[in-house]
Amino acid sequence: MVACPCGSGASFADCCRPFVRGELEPPTAEALMRSRYTAYVRRDAGYLHRTWHPTTVPSTLDVEATEWRGLHVVGTTRGGADDDEGTVTFVAHHSTGVVSTGTMRETSRFVREGGRWLYVDGDVD
Repeated sequence: MVACPCGSGASFADCCRPFVRGELEPPTAEALMRSRYTAYVRRDAGYLHRTWHPTTVPSTLDVEATEWRGLHVVGTTRGGADDDEGTVTFVAHHSTGVVSTGTMRETSRFVREGGRWLYVDGDVD
């Protein structure tokens, strides 16, 4: 079993892979956030662009500079299967070189439009 990079404890095949491959849509804001983290780990800029709200998506995205090493979901507000908006607060551990490591804490905002969750933006602490 190959563990999913998102830290859910499930296998990649049973967790984020169906979302990243476009086979299924994430049912919650947290599931989208976890699949987007997995896309960063796997350097999948295409998935990140597809799941970014069109009003805030950047024209380019550098997924090569950072190595993501772990994710911890701190909490969620709304963002469930019956909601149209929600937030997810998380801490992501990363490395940008041999000796440069750190963490990033973000509260991400999501909206659901046309049955799909999309990342809008986030506040980084």
